[in-house]
Amino acid sequence: MQAVAPNLTALIGELVASKLISHAGSLISLAKQPASTIQILGAEKALFRALKQKKSTPKYGLIYNASLVGSATNTKLKGKISRSLAAKCALCVRSDALAEDVDGTMGIKNKAYLEGRLKLLESGGSVVKKAFNGGAQGGFQSGLGEKRGYND
Repeated sequence: MQAVAPNLTALIGELVASKLISHAGSLISLAKQPASTIQILGAEKALFRALKQKKSTPKYGLIYNASLVGSATNTKLKGKISRSLAAKCALCVRSDALAEDVDGTMGIKNKAYLEGRLKLLESGGSVVKKAFNGGAQGGFQSGLGEKRGYND
């Protein structure tokens, strides 16, 4: 697995990565999947049953076996981490499938980020993202340091 998909292997482990690739069919077909599909890959039966009965859809499939999802304390956090992990898996698998020289550093960095996010969520903190345009002020920063409006 380290030779086939080093970033994905570093992120979620050999066993889960191989299960995801085999369920998708190949590394290229897994790279074509969006993160939402990677998140529930392996839970198709439960997904279609939930859609048919108009109930809540599953939060995770094969990705549930990853150590990051298993280390979350409650089910609400498992769903959040599963969604974030699927997004990072999508990035890593696309890098593994399409990049020429892959050494696995993206997977290691993404795993460290997700571990920090999980610690923050478990401690009761919230993740606040600042808007790119400066927040509620409604302007953007130019490269020279002055603040300009959109119509300037």
